[in-house]
Amino acid sequence: RTAIGVAAFIEPHRADAAALFHGDEPITYGLLRSRVAAMRAALARRGVGPGDAVAIATANSPEFVVAYLAALGLGAVAVPMNPLSPAPEIAAEIAVVSPRAAIVDAVSAAAWCAVDPDPANCAVFAVGGAQVPGAHEVATEADGEPAPPLAAVDPSGPAVHIFTSGTAGSPKAAVLTHANLLANIDQVRGVADLGPGDVVYGVLPFFHIFGLNVVLGVSLAAGAAAAIASRVDPASALATFAHRSVTVVPGAPAMWGVFAAPDDAGSGFAGVRLALSGAAKLPEQVAEAMASRHGVKVHEGYGLTEASPVVATTVPIPWRPGVVGVPLPGVEMRVVDEDGEDALVGDPGEVWVRGANVFAGYLGDPAATARVLAADGWLHTGDVGVVDHDGVLCLVDRAKDLIIVSGFNVYPAEVEDVIAAHPAVAEGAVSGAAHPETGETVQAWVVAAPGSSPDEASIVEHCKARLARYKCPTKVQFVDELPVNVTGKVLRRALR
Repeated sequence: RTAIGVAAFIEPHRADAAALFHGDEPITYGLLRSRVAAMRAALARRGVGPGDAVAIATANSPEFVVAYLAALGLGAVAVPMNPLSPAPEIAAEIAVVSPRAAIVDAVSAAAWCAVDPDPANCAVFAVGGAQVPGAHEVATEADGEPAPPLAAVDPSGPAVHIFTSGTAGSPKAAVLTHANLLANIDQVRGVADLGPGDVVYGVLPFFHIFGLNVVLGVSLAAGAAAAIASRVDPASALATFAHRSVTVVPGAPAMWGVFAAPDDAGSGFAGVRLALSGAAKLPEQVAEAMASRHGVKVHEGYGLTEASPVVATTVPIPWRPGVVGVPLPGVEMRVVDEDGEDALVGDPGEVWVRGANVFAGYLGDPAATARVLAADGWLHTGDVGVVDHDGVLCLVDRAKDLIIVSGFNVYPAEVEDVIAAHPAVAEGAVSGAAHPETGETVQAWVVAAPGSSPDEASIVEHCKARLARYKCPTKVQFVDELPVNVTGKVLRRALR
């Protein structure tokens, strides 16, 4: 399997078995293979080959799945991108990965038109009704022209470049190899036991590693079906659960918070055998509400992009809210104190991870790679946790100043750089604040430039034009000065 990489997942499954549910009619594995072959042929006609980067900026849809598998099938590197990103963010990411082709839909088309990539270097394909001048069309199914066969790939070679913003504010692309993705898919399947009879709810964004490799990768590898949704709407989700006989529901804490609200939706989960939460800490009250109101025990997990992503889960142990579980099979984990020694049971320390699922590094950034990935393979996560006598992990803090909004990482420095560029701002700082729907939200503290009087709305609109919406402050407080330590570093704990 690894000789031809992740793209081979859809090849052995029955042609008449459902692969994707989206809209009225299911897309079978046979039809999916045909559409992937057509896209593979279209990309190859425009010169895409092994090692080339292919940007995919679409909402959750069959078009994303087709583009992803077609790129990997050519030996190219898939680059999932947030379709809601504004033009400046897209431009910065393009500069990092230099895509040979891009697949955009109606959601992302306006921003891509504003970026206007050089057509001589980046062929743009419009899908899903997108209107992009000069874009290439793709046949829905094979149009008679033979598609290139699946490319043989080096398992240690890159399969995906996926963005995780750096603490310095510049985009960083984590390099995940075919071996990384395959390893974590097998590790997850080792505890989740998915098969052809399962239907997985696919609302987690596919440009996020949780949606990409846990929802999509695991489903396709198992021969299961993914019921694709573009947003969380409780009523339509419950209708989908019943109509498509959904058995597995992965989601971020924000989704579970919506479902846990008091109502009569318990019957909508009757067929769900496995509920999973990840990407951020699941509040214990939400987990307990799901169990008491709907009879659903939501299993929490822990992971990060650099681990492809899953490290630990509560699936194999008795259900217990407030912990993130035990390491997956094949994943080594240490909790390390400040002296570099294993922390005592119950004492906090930084979580270190090692395994075949750990990434190869950050694209073009060896210094950033060296900061988190040791020569002996241990990934220093920056997360602080404790383990009990049974080896169960509980996360207690983050060593990084990371803000997690609806499961998406927001690094303060990236937002602060944008705020500082506002002409009426002298300096600014941001931190996370609790939010009932998204878990956390971004809050800003701003010092006005001399003679200027910016207001909250101008700061927020300035950020919205330059950052994805989830990264933008929802509240701005104006102060005379920021709290700093003796070296001048902002004390974010004091802000909080």
